[in-house]
Amino acid sequence: MMMKKLKLLDTVALLNPVPIDRLTLVEPDYISINSLPSGQVGTIVEVYEEGEEYHYLVEFADTQGHEYTMATLKAEELLLLQYELTVA
Repeated sequence: MMMKKLKLLDTVALLNPVPIDRLTLVEPDYISINSLPSGQVGTIVEVYEEGEEYHYLVEFADTQGHEYTMATLKAEELLLLQYELTVA
């Protein structure tokens, strides 16, 4: 299945929970969580190319814009969120 390549500053949502051992917690208040739940929305802040595969550093922030965690994820773990309908 060919997926659209995600890019810097894309808004994405988690398709599955991400365990805490894969997270880089910025905000110590969240140390008690076991995982980041599916559906959590984040922004791609870095794109890493490893051969044929891409990895994405995704920043997760609260509604005030304060970052609380980051995670490096693969495209298949993310859903690109669309704000406008694009007609081909």
